[in-house]
Amino acid sequence: MENRLDEASSPYLRQHADNPVAWQPWDETALETAAERDVPIFLSIGYAACHWCHVMADESFDDPDTADVLNEHFVPIKVDREERPDVDNVYMQVCQMVRGSGGWPLSVWLTPEGKPFHVGTYFPPEPTKNTPGFKSVLEDIAEAWDDTERRQQLEQQADQWATSISSELEDTPEPVAEPPGEEFLDTAANAAVGNADREHGGWGRGQKFPHPGRIHLLLCAYQQTDRETYRDVAVETLDAMASGGLYDHVGGGFHRYCVDREWTVPHFEKMLYDNAEIPRAFLAGYQVTGDDRYAEIVAETFAFVDRELTHPDGGFYSTLDAESEDSTGTREEGAFYVWTPEVVAAAVDNETDAELFCERYGVTDAGNFENATTVLTESRPPEELAAERVMDTATVEERIERAREQLFESRAERSRPPRDEKVLAGWNGLMISALAEGALVLDPEYADDAAAALSFCREQLWDETEEVLNRRFEGGTVGIDGYLQDYAFLGRGALDLYQATGDVEQLSFALSLGRVIQSEFYDADAGTLYFTAEGGDSLLARPQQLADSSTPSSTGVAVELLSRLAAFDPDAGFDDVAETVIETHASTLESNPLSHTSLVAAAHDSAAGRIELTVAAADLPETWRTSLAETYLPGRLLSRRPPTDDGLDPWLAALDVDDVPPIWANRDAKDGEPTVYACRSFTCSPPKHDIDEAIEWL
Repeated sequence: MENRLDEASSPYLRQHADNPVAWQPWDETALETAAERDVPIFLSIGYAACHWCHVMADESFDDPDTADVLNEHFVPIKVDREERPDVDNVYMQVCQMVRGSGGWPLSVWLTPEGKPFHVGTYFPPEPTKNTPGFKSVLEDIAEAWDDTERRQQLEQQADQWATSISSELEDTPEPVAEPPGEEFLDTAANAAVGNADREHGGWGRGQKFPHPGRIHLLLCAYQQTDRETYRDVAVETLDAMASGGLYDHVGGGFHRYCVDREWTVPHFEKMLYDNAEIPRAFLAGYQVTGDDRYAEIVAETFAFVDRELTHPDGGFYSTLDAESEDSTGTREEGAFYVWTPEVVAAAVDNETDAELFCERYGVTDAGNFENATTVLTESRPPEELAAERVMDTATVEERIERAREQLFESRAERSRPPRDEKVLAGWNGLMISALAEGALVLDPEYADDAAAALSFCREQLWDETEEVLNRRFEGGTVGIDGYLQDYAFLGRGALDLYQATGDVEQLSFALSLGRVIQSEFYDADAGTLYFTAEGGDSLLARPQQLADSSTPSSTGVAVELLSRLAAFDPDAGFDDVAETVIETHASTLESNPLSHTSLVAAAHDSAAGRIELTVAAADLPETWRTSLAETYLPGRLLSRRPPTDDGLDPWLAALDVDDVPPIWANRDAKDGEPTVYACRSFTCSPPKHDIDEAIEWL
């Protein structure tokens, strides 16, 4: 065998093209080779920005002796989890089932038929207290495979695990008599409060992950119940993320997660999906609290995405690596982002400005990270620094900002983290949604960036003739049939952009994606949406994605999307799909709402009734835009239509519907003025010329 990754489209796979390991991509050739040689498969799953993936590669996959063992006794297969989330989903479930936890790199040993019999994550080259050495694991498994009795035991275990995971992923519970009602949101929010870290913000007592879905859940429950505790927990988490090391205080944007309870030290990779979903939570927080700092965080993050993750033709790249070269040329995690007092002083031309910056962001000689370096955190408030130096606060803030700008320029000279330039349909959909919401809440020009990305995805990834969405564009090549995640996230992005712009072509595209979701991913007999399309690659099981993970639940987003699209094509059966899926998984939501916040939100919208604002106007009046920006309306569907019924025919043709949908029917402008109709649960306000009155009616 030879290493076959040199022509792979995935940047992550190409990172391993020079390994002495004879890596194979996940394809029929590799699987057939394992069957012909009658040897196990070693499956390694990771992604380009993964720090521990790099570590294991350096320690083991670049080692010739280890490679010899892998090549002689196994068929080694590399998978990019970002390209093949279906493969990752199945085998990560195995890891979590067997070990109680998971992570990347994911290491799985399979029979030639793809059934797992041994699983883990990172393995060191030599044994440690809790983990055996990687090479010794390989040798033990190879020896067992060659022994008839022990191989039989491995194959029996593989059969048991395969049966268990198939049942876990494919089986659906019997629908309950009543799906969760409107009051269930309160139950879910209480669970979020009960599990919250009230001292440091967020959830958990160890590593801290963003969990933006929980913030949305709490703010929605606060709006419904007016219980201050819900608002407080959401704000505590937003403040912790904004002030700690999760946020890049020099260049904007969010890292993946923090390794400590206090939100100080992050894993430094920057993922497109985090820099889409976290700003959406901050936009909601801004509407609820009016805190300008939240709006600044969103604007700075969008600026980072525009600067560092945007394809020249409009799509968005996937990730920035956690590692880059330090001043000595050594590749280190976080090297691009950390500081020392000396480095700050050298970059800032005013000594006082440098000192104020260091005090504000906790830059000390001892540091808070490796090699006496500091991850920036908001350590002291400007007001305190001003009082200490007998200066006014505005002057201190100006000096700190001047230092920050100079540090940004200085940092630009450093070796930059590598960028994974895959453009993924689903992740682009998340970013389009965030920018569309930003266009309504902060600045209408954000819609231009969202529209450019949507056009890129339609031109490069969508086959209009076959109505098939590809998942990945990279280096001019397109591939991989889209998953539910791609259709749902991009469909929601298109619908959200329509709300911001009123462009019916964006709504039409959302409907096209929704129709494919219904026809290819929905199983009426099981009452659920699957992650892979009907007739897709055959794996151990056809997975579902019910729980939120690093990205929202694709099932939850799909249900939300279909429910809202039903307002524009009520005869398509979208509502029936959405309601059936909620009923099927109602018991799952009730038993563990915090792991399923996207589905909880969709269930709440279904129970409480969709909020609709239909605007009949050529353009959205500026005062109306201001009112919408200042008003938190979770689940809001802003429908834009021509001011008169006479102009509807081209719109109906674009949507491929025969009749005027109820959300537009008889809702034209009155008295020649912009008119708004507010509706919820099939009950509507009279036509109004003041959007504030319509919002008050809601």
